[in-house]
Amino acid sequence: MSHNRTITLSLYLLNGLALCACHAQESRPAPNTARPLVGAIRWDAWTGQRGDASRAVHRTLTPAKWHYRLPFYAKVLADGAIEIDGTPQAVVDREIEYAADAGLDYWAFVTYSADDPLSIALDRYRASRLRAKINFCLITECSRWRDPAYVDRVLRLLHEPGYQTVLEGRPLLYFAFIEEEKLAGLGGIDGLRRLLDEFRTRVQRAGLKRPYVVIMDFHPPQGRQWADALGCDAIGSYAAGWHHGRVPYAQWALKTETFWDECRTTGAQVVPIVMTGWDPRPRVETPVPWGDAYQSHNGQVDHCSRAKPAELAAHFQNALTWLAAHRADAQAQTAIIYAWNEFDEGGWLCPTRSEGAARLEAIRPVLRPSPGPTSKPAPPAAATGP
Repeated sequence: MSHNRTITLSLYLLNGLALCACHAQESRPAPNTARPLVGAIRWDAWTGQRGDASRAVHRTLTPAKWHYRLPFYAKVLADGAIEIDGTPQAVVDREIEYAADAGLDYWAFVTYSADDPLSIALDRYRASRLRAKINFCLITECSRWRDPAYVDRVLRLLHEPGYQTVLEGRPLLYFAFIEEEKLAGLGGIDGLRRLLDEFRTRVQRAGLKRPYVVIMDFHPPQGRQWADALGCDAIGSYAAGWHHGRVPYAQWALKTETFWDECRTTGAQVVPIVMTGWDPRPRVETPVPWGDAYQSHNGQVDHCSRAKPAELAAHFQNALTWLAAHRADAQAQTAIIYAWNEFDEGGWLCPTRSEGAARLEAIRPVLRPSPGPTSKPAPPAAATGP
């Protein structure tokens, strides 16, 4: 999960947890419009050690036992050091091809200031000649809304061609990691509501429709409270499915599917979160500077076994089935995946050195029921993992 914040999972555990007004017409349609939209979270710290976050995640994945998670563009050097640089344009272009071929509709970029190294991948996506193959939207963190320049940046990005919309043209915006201590710097919940109301007014004055804002929270009742207080449209989460200790991936996925119903029973609109895995042990063994508070039980960091591609496909299909069965409670008809590239935290779809594109190949028949073009996966390396 993203840099410069602390995640509180205890609540979930305790509670069962061309600026143009016509840009909506420029968004790429879903490969199969009969099914809901499916997006994937991007957290882009893989910048070749540019910045503190990138240096931290290089350290977490340096031990050889974690090399099976290295993305296809990573290198293992002769001395055992690793190099993970996803910033070259050719890398992002290849990622676009992989994602589009598998049937993903959009990436949801965790969004930072323009000069932050964590923004390089978004810049490369925007500069790509292939960007029309996959749409994009933003995940904004509560604490960043105190910076007017950041809010201006979000507004500008909503205007870009290919920005993902739902419900006949409403820009899709995820709003994450609201915490009481962060609200103090924003004038409390009322101050944040004023900022969001002003933002929504500016968006509509610029000729776009009212943004569809989804609160991401690990605890559904709390998510509903934030959504009501802030005038937002739906709830979901950045991740879900927590158990005590280690469990099989299939059990983690089942718990995640229970989370969808927990969100629905709050009475809120829902954007279900789909989990590709959860295993933050690299960050626990080599702590990261932003100090995420990962939970442990019975001597085990809470995590799941590595997902088999067929298990991922089943979980993805269950999400689409759930959306079809609960259209009244999920009117935006979209799901969000954790994650495209959270390698050291344990969730990824991006091809890796060990698996190639096996995960994407498994979900392609779910997202693209009709035959489509096939991308050649990156050649696998010999590395394996637990």
